[in-house]
Parts: sequence; structure tokens; C-alpha cells
Amino acid sequence: MSKYTEEEWVALNNAIPPKRKNKDEIIVETILNKMFEIAGHAVTFEDIKGRTDNWYQQWTMTEEQNKEWREWGIKYLKKQKHLAKYYAERQMAMFDLNYGLKLKQ
Repeated sequence: MSKYTEEEWVALNNAIPPKRKNKDEIIVETILNKMFEIAGHAVTFEDIKGRTDNWYQQWTMTEEQNKEWREWGIKYLKKQKHLAKYYAERQMAMFDLNYGLKLKQ
């Protein structure tokens, strides 16, 4: 005798499990969170997730903060994705180009 009714059993077996984040999604989220942290903004990935506007132009960071973030990101990518320094630098440069905050003058 089952402890579930027929309807409960069908519901449990047809339920779609929640989507797990893959490693690349976690890396992107971590890099963006670190960018906001270094720039001194109280914003997280969850705040900008799903936005289609130019959200990266709403906040700024200094050139020193940008350099610190890029250096941190290179080390992080080398460790997480096992990349050579050259490839980690290129990936961080492209990430900065696409999603980096506007620099203060």
C-alpha cells in the first residue's frame, strides 16, 4: 500500500525539478556581484537580472576600481575555468566591454 494517493503520485512524478544553475551562470553572477562590490554600489545580480536596458550605464566606477575588478576577475577565471592567463585576460576584457560599468572621468 502506497502512502500517496493516485493524484499525489502523478503530481510527484510529473513535477519538473527546479533548474540548477550551471557553472558558467554562477561565474557570470559572481563576477557581476564583485564588480558592484568593488565599485561600492549596493546592487547585486538579482537586481539586474532580466533587464534589457543599458543597466551598466546607470552606475559608475573609477579606473582604479575597474583595474582592481579586472585583476580579480582574471585570477577568478584562471582558478574556476582553469584558463591560461592570456585567455583569462581576454575573457575579462570582453566581459568588461560588454557589461562593465561606465568609468568616471
